[in-house]
Parts: sequence; C-alpha cells; structure tokens
Amino acid sequence: MGSTHLGPLKQAVLEHGADLGIAHDGDADRCLAVDHEGGEVDGDEIMAILAVALKASGKLNDDVLVATVMSNLGLKIALREAGISLRETGVGDRYVLEGMRDGGFNLGGEQSGHVIFADHATTGDGVLTGLQIAAQVALTGRPLKDLATVMTKLPQVLINVKGVDRTRVKGDEAVAAAVAAAEAELGDTGRVLLRPPVPNRWFASWWRQRPRRPPRP
Repeated sequence: MGSTHLGPLKQAVLEHGADLGIAHDGDADRCLAVDHEGGEVDGDEIMAILAVALKASGKLNDDVLVATVMSNLGLKIALREAGISLRETGVGDRYVLEGMRDGGFNLGGEQSGHVIFADHATTGDGVLTGLQIAAQVALTGRPLKDLATVMTKLPQVLINVKGVDRTRVKGDEAVAAAVAAAEAELGDTGRVLLRPPVPNRWFASWWRQRPRRPPRP
C-alpha cells in the first residue's frame, strides 16, 4: 500500500471521479500522486511541476532545483527548457538537503517522492508536497495530468553495481574516456548532462537512455 503500491489509490480515484490522489509512505515523508485518469505522477514530475511554478512566481531561489543523479533525463531536459538549472547530488535526501543548504536553494528532492521545501520545512514532507500539488491544480485550473506534461519521462534503467570502489571513479581512465566519448558524440548536450565523477549506477542508466544518432542511409 501507500507510495510503493498505488493500485488501490488508482482504483479509488477512478471510482470516486476524484481530481487527483495522493499517496504517502509509512512516515509520510514521501509523496507520489495519481491523476484523474489513474496515471502515476512520480517525484521527478512533481519536482518539475513545482519548480516551473515557483520560477514563474519568482520564488525559486536562483532558478535552481536540487535533485539526485538518479533523476530521469526528461527532468533535466524540461528544466533546461524552462530556464532552470539542476544541481545534482548523491542519492539520499540528506545529500539533497546538504546541496540546498550549501547553495541557499529552496526546492529539492528525489524521484522516489522525497521533496524538500526549504521555505517551509527542513526535511521531506509528504503532506506538504501533496498540498503543493493540489494547490497548483486549483490555481491553474489544469488537471494534474496536464501539468505533468511539463516533462517527458524517458526510458530509464537503474542498476546496482556491486563491489565498486566509488573513490576510484574520479580518476579512472576508462570512465574518463567513456565520458569524453559521450561528450564528443552529444556536443553541448553531453557537456551539460555529464559531470564527472559519475556514479556507475547513474552512468549505466544514462547510457541506456542516451540520444541515439539515426542510422546512416
């Protein structure tokens, strides 16, 4: 049940004709949502909606969102198109919070639904996140499904690589060569998205969803 099993919430939203549904985990520090058609809205989409809204109202500090390296590539692209910078951190809300405090930023979170609003709280608050989502639906008069189109989720595979010495990633010649090759292939896009040191888990995910050149005729 809760934010890890959205089936019952989807069913309830459809049965009652609700505008949206909100799901929390056991301690309610995470929040995921369901739109009026039963579609899932994850943490990346929630952050995209709220970041764009805060920027439009002039309330997004330095036009920066803080998120982890596990965020979907679609979020990065959506933010860039909206004129918002992304500051990436390691995986875990503690690292997101550190990144926010270090830069004085007021919005950050994770794909899992941990979202931190530094103007109102010092930790992830699922109830607050749910209220912020509902507020955007009410203020704009747009359904959540429509608001979530601010970003397009791209195919993503996350792989845990066991036995990896992460301290060696920064100086690893093979990783550096792979990053250089990707940057050469993608040009400016590659330089924006690839910021070594790159955790192996994220690099494996990115490599599978990277833009591909069309085959030569």
